[in-house]
Amino acid sequence: LVVDEEGGRPQLRGRRPDRSYVDSREMSEGTCDQLYLALRLAALDMHLDGRPALPFVADDLFITFDRERTAAGLRELQALSAHTQVLFLTHHDFIIDEARAVFGESLNLLRLPERAVVTHRSAGAPNHAE
Repeated sequence: LVVDEEGGRPQLRGRRPDRSYVDSREMSEGTCDQLYLALRLAALDMHLDGRPALPFVADDLFITFDRERTAAGLRELQALSAHTQVLFLTHHDFIIDEARAVFGESLNLLRLPERAVVTHRSAGAPNHAE
């Protein structure tokens, strides 16, 4: 990644293996998702340096990733889990399988019932789930 400051407004660009540059707006959806996850993790890493840890909550981060990149992303979450709690939500079985392969015995998997529906509660009313 490089920051191109030409034109008065900094832009983030990627560098391809052939050393040419591509604007983030020209990247595929999956590549952009990977880029923004990397930036998010880097920002979190900077934030965690000497500060109290907050949980990292993510919902289906890898739906546009192939299996190899999903495994790489999960390895990054595993590294992050040494510094803060990582909560990852998904409904894709192949991602669960990849998570098991990466996290091994340290994976704490909680499956919700298929028909679980959480309703919003009004003030003073109990929280119900079906």
